[in-house]
Amino acid sequence: MMDELELLKKDWQQREQELPRLSYDDIHRMIWKKSSSLVRWIFYISIIEFLVPHLLYLVPSFREGNGYSVAKDLGIHTELLVLTVIQYAVVLYFIIQFYRRYKEISVLDDANRLMKRIIRTRRTVKHYVIFCLSMILVIFGLFVVGIYFSDNLAEALQLGEAGAKQDPVELKWLMMGIMGVLGVVFTTLMGGIYFLLYGLLTRRLYTNYKELRRMDR
Repeated sequence: MMDELELLKKDWQQREQELPRLSYDDIHRMIWKKSSSLVRWIFYISIIEFLVPHLLYLVPSFREGNGYSVAKDLGIHTELLVLTVIQYAVVLYFIIQFYRRYKEISVLDDANRLMKRIIRTRRTVKHYVIFCLSMILVIFGLFVVGIYFSDNLAEALQLGEAGAKQDPVELKWLMMGIMGVLGVVFTTLMGGIYFLLYGLLTRRLYTNYKELRRMDR
């Protein structure tokens, strides 16, 4: 029995010597490559997110149902246009920042600088998500304001005879409530999507960060 155990022990020791041993630099390089890939995906997803609404606009049914004609009838077309321009400018700014973070993190560097770049990338993603969700709430809020100050809400919302027959004050508060609920629901839905897409990637980045910190102690 002891002979068998000794043989197994020697065999295991021999196998252990044959296994590749990863150095500090090897592990650092693996974490760097994974981090670079994650930031690249963040950059790609931000571009896809920016392009999808514009591709949908090519669909006639989507184009006919856009909110700009309603905004014009509600008297908030100019305000909505200004918000859209601001949104475009800020989103493009963040896309450029994601590209810069990817280029920064793609350069093989020491662990301390890599950790700082990971934290900077996570902070940029956080600010981007907060901005996008805030813009959704602001735009829905703008429509609520437009509904409140509308002189002929039934016509502006194209509600037809059924809307014209309702009491204007009750209709106004009803539509404001519906728009407010839609704003909260849509913001929550988009928040969930952002959490699944960007949250998953940033959590993996943070895992890399913690591994680098553990190695650097």
